[in-house]
Amino acid sequence: MLLTAWTVLWFLIVEPSGGVSWHYLRQGQQLLFDGGPGGGLSLYAHHPELQIGPVSLLVARLFAPFPDHLGRLLAEVTMSALGLVMLVLVGRTAAWDQRGTGTNHRRLQQRILVAGLAFIPMWVEVSVRFGHLDDVLALFFTTLAVHALARGRPLAVGVFLALAVDSKPWALGFLPLALALPRRLWARTLLCCVALIAAAWLPFYLGNLSTMAAAKFTIPNQPASALRWLGVSDPATPWWDRPAQFAFGMLLGAIAVRRGRWAAVVLLGADVRILLDPSVYTYYTASVLLGTLLWDAVGQRRLVPWWSWIAFVSLYGGTLLIPSASARGFVRLAFVVVSSAYVLLWPVRRTDRRRAHRAGGGVPGPRNPRSPVAPGDSAR
Repeated sequence: MLLTAWTVLWFLIVEPSGGVSWHYLRQGQQLLFDGGPGGGLSLYAHHPELQIGPVSLLVARLFAPFPDHLGRLLAEVTMSALGLVMLVLVGRTAAWDQRGTGTNHRRLQQRILVAGLAFIPMWVEVSVRFGHLDDVLALFFTTLAVHALARGRPLAVGVFLALAVDSKPWALGFLPLALALPRRLWARTLLCCVALIAAAWLPFYLGNLSTMAAAKFTIPNQPASALRWLGVSDPATPWWDRPAQFAFGMLLGAIAVRRGRWAAVVLLGADVRILLDPSVYTYYTASVLLGTLLWDAVGQRRLVPWWSWIAFVSLYGGTLLIPSASARGFVRLAFVVVSSAYVLLWPVRRTDRRRAHRAGGGVPGPRNPRSPVAPGDSAR
């Protein structure tokens, strides 16, 4: 109830100035489904500024029958509610992952509550202030993938990861989550994922070969970006930037899984995004807060979810309170370096997965892929 009231409060504060980017979703779904010049399968070739996945445009179509203002309001309410659903899913993911380990579920609920108080303001930022349905869906499907991963459901993991990428391409950085499954399930899961990604995107590339140019769409390199502190002074997105985001994010995620820290994959992918993206929109922080929420709930056992609040105060509070653009860029860089180093290197208490499996009586959740598959494990 407290988190619901907290969400309603932030919704009421932000909504009067909300929906900043909703017109992109409305325009995109009209062009895709109503056709006309520059629409249909030529959408991305003629409108590279619409960096929105086809699944997001399909969902945006659900709000098209309503008048513009009412459709936007209904979308904002729906997206805000998804944030609460995600908190529930993360709590259940943590409970399932820690089954049979003597976890105090009362303390776990308290941890989710305290982390949720930091998560909700940033969720309202992406869902209401900016109305970025594509980012919302990418993070929601990623949360579903994480939950399926903890439940040991490989095909569901592949489907949800694909839907995340089909909603917003930067979700490619979360694909290493599939590697947290037992090694024998990798091929099936990744094949399912790749097939669904291809099914969503290939029609546009085959329908108009100029769609390839959409990947080269650039945005200004803001003075407050962490890129500036890395010595990148290009006025717009460097040619290597987006490939580097995908490659570096997946590399760090794979390292985290190999070290038995799959709960850090989303945070690391989000860290790489804010490290290498030339823009500094506040809604980017929502992906970081989902990452810290997962780490605080699943990756460690401390009662106080420190990383969720460190991210909120430094990234969102810094945006509001630090006047210097260069200083804000340094704070972003420092957060990425410190948080990534922590989740990859800091000692964490291990969970006895065999004991958890015996106690749970079901399919084991994520494990270190280097460890052998225990007898009786199944791919259900």
